[in-house]
Amino acid sequence: MGKLTEDMNQPRFLTLAQVADELNVRQSLVQGLIRTGELRAFQVGGRGMWRIGRQDVEDYIDQAYRRTAERIAAGDLEDGTEAEAQE
Repeated sequence: MGKLTEDMNQPRFLTLAQVADELNVRQSLVQGLIRTGELRAFQVGGRGMWRIGRQDVEDYIDQAYRRTAERIAAGDLEDGTEAEAQE
């Protein structure tokens, strides 16, 4: 199981920063995933702060694994080494 599901005492909802940390990406990428609908989220409070459910993050990760497996099977997977080096 993923880090998020190991401790059920953790908060049910995460901030953009927490999700970015979990996925080891920038917050702007998490915002992009939300904008495109790839990652479910909602806004709360007068300042419209984003919250993402722990299960929604796990679902996103599962979908990413599935998409990657499909790309590998199709022989359509490019080497991500260069993209990772640019981050």
